[in-house]
Amino acid sequence: MSETKSRKSKSSKSQSASYSFDIFKHELVPKHEIVPIDEAVEILKRLGVKPEDLPWIRASDPAVRAIGGKPGDIIRVIRKSPTAGEVVVYRYVIPG
Repeated sequence: MSETKSRKSKSSKSQSASYSFDIFKHELVPKHEIVPIDEAVEILKRLGVKPEDLPWIRASDPAVRAIGGKPGDIIRVIRKSPTAGEVVVYRYVIPG
């Protein structure tokens, strides 16, 4: 039983630990930014969707935590693509 407790406490400690490096400096991590409310309304209207219809991203995601995202925010993710140049996607932050 104490083995299970120690495993649980280790995992909760690792989740709450802050990172000692900038995750956005890694070549595989795309740029993330919080979309301002007024711009988010325009984007949702243009796409004809509700926020919860967008792909989800958890508030515990390291990139979301690094930029200060909270549940209910919309995040713009800008990825470099060898075929399309640059790809912009929007994600809705959910708890977790």
